[in-house]
Order: sequence, then C-alpha cells, then structure tokens
Amino acid sequence: MDKTIQVEDILYSAAPRYVMVYMEADVSNASTPCNLKDELARIEREICEKTQLADINKIPPIFATRQVYKKFKKDPNRYRPSQEQLMRRIVRGLGLYYIDALVDTGNMISLRSGCSIGVFDRDKIQGEVLTVGVGRAGEPYEGIGRGPLNIEGIPVVRDAAGGIGTPTSDNERTKVGASTSRISVCFHAFDEDTVDIDNLVSMLCDGFTRYCDAVHIETAIIKCNI
Repeated sequence: MDKTIQVEDILYSAAPRYVMVYMEADVSNASTPCNLKDELARIEREICEKTQLADINKIPPIFATRQVYKKFKKDPNRYRPSQEQLMRRIVRGLGLYYIDALVDTGNMISLRSGCSIGVFDRDKIQGEVLTVGVGRAGEPYEGIGRGPLNIEGIPVVRDAAGGIGTPTSDNERTKVGASTSRISVCFHAFDEDTVDIDNLVSMLCDGFTRYCDAVHIETAIIKCNI
C-alpha cells in the first residue's frame, strides 16, 4: 500500500468510534456505464419510496456525521455532508447527475451506506502520509464545483500539501478525471456502530471492480485502538 494513514487525536476526541476504510486500486475511468446508471436508478426509487425529507438527517451514519460537525461548532445544515446532499436531491425530485464511472461508483456506495466517501487520483496526492483531522481557520481549500470552501471545523483528509477531502466536498486538486488510472478511496464512518465494516469493504471492492475494472486492490481499516 502506497500511503500511510494517521488519524489525529482531535478527531477521535469528538468521534472516538470513528473508522476509516481505506482502499487503493488501479482502475479504468470512462463515462458512467449503463449498468451503473441502472443501479443508481434503483437506489433513487428505493430512497423516494422509503424516505421523507425531514428524516434524512436522522439516518444513523448521517446523524453521526452531523454530530461531529456540531461538536466542532460547524453548522451541518450550511455545510451538509455529501451523502445527505445526494439524498436530499433525490427526495426533492431533482434526480442524480452523472459525472463518470469513478465518481458515480463512489456516489452509489455513499447512498447505499449512508456514509461519505472521497475518491482521489492517487497520482495527484503529495507525500506518503494521509492524515485525518479537522479544518483550521483560514485553511485554503478549493471544493469541487464550489470554489473556496471554509473547512474550519469540518473533518478533513490532508496530504503533504494540505486538504484533499472532507465529508462536504473533495478538493479540486486531487479530483479524478478521464486520465485517472490509480485511486485512493477514503470511506468515513463516524460511528462504527452505525455500519457493517466488513460489508463496506466488500461493497468498495465489488463496486470499483464491477464499474471501473479495479485491479491490485488493497484495503485497510483504521480506527482508534483505545
């Protein structure tokens, strides 16, 4: 595995049962395949049938994410976690938009699990260590499609050059694209009691293999040992 993952104590202080599932793989990226669009359409129908707008923030993994934001005095309604953003879009009848196989596979897994996921171009990540901490005041960050984003108080994954991903939005600097051939994936569960970790690992491996031809897959589970 190329990268070492370190979680800072400040995050564990607010989320002692935080778990990251980390994955690296070689992949092929392309436009969103028809079978993935079909899977996303099934998910949309299931969410519309079973979920009310007012209940989305009560879904256990989403609720756990929002609680961490609140502990760091960040408004989760203004800076909604990405999986909550996607679900709200579906329930409001706006439908999902398609980007490419890598992004939409990540979205599919996020919707299935209720957790946030960051999919990064591994060749754009600087250094050999990824740290998971909390955004600082004035820390520069360019959200994908959002411009400058105030990440103070938001959990953040950093490489040697700064933040690359948050549950709200990933960074333009390390986003995947048509030329991406290697990925790093960070899957955040802010309370491991709200998810089935073994199932998440299987979901990641199966999803990126099925839709992005992933090979040479390596995974790791990072959590507090206390």
